Amino acid sequence: MLIRPVAFDHPDAVKLNDEVQAEYHVRYGDGGDATHLDPADFRPPNGVYLIAYDEDGTPVATGGWRSQDKNEEGNEDGDAELKRMFVIEPMRGRGLARRILAALEDDARAAGRVRMVLETGDQQPEAIALYTSSGYEPCAKFGYYREYESSLCYAKPLR
Repeated sequence: MLIRPVAFDHPDAVKLNDEVQAEYHVRYGDGGDATHLDPADFRPPNGVYLIAYDEDGTPVATGGWRSQDKNEEGNEDGDAELKRMFVIEPMRGRGLARRILAALEDDARAAGRVRMVLETGDQQPEAIALYTSSGYEPCAKFGYYREYESSLCYAKPLR
């Protein structure tokens, strides 16, 4: 498995993002995640976007982080916000999400970020299990969905 950084608007990233949006639709019955994401948000040193490729070069998993500082949406100075963690269904259960998460944490730490934060939904028990087993704890809600009852926010110190 090869994990490498790509641009958020790279064709493989767009393909996987379309798949995660379709999964959000199935789980939540809406049009997907409406959070605004700018490809520039994921350019080092202010973020990174990773894709895991299988031995055939097929993109199978993804995730990224972007810098956030204190803002009106509830972020704090030094935050690294986790976005678009996703593994295609046939590749789930192989530890790919955990590997990408660890790589994203290492990258954010190296960039000087002090806390990794994420928002997920109550219809994603697999994600919740991954994050809580990786040391994430519930935190004050932030971001686009902070006022939604189904929104769950977690944080983990990076230092």
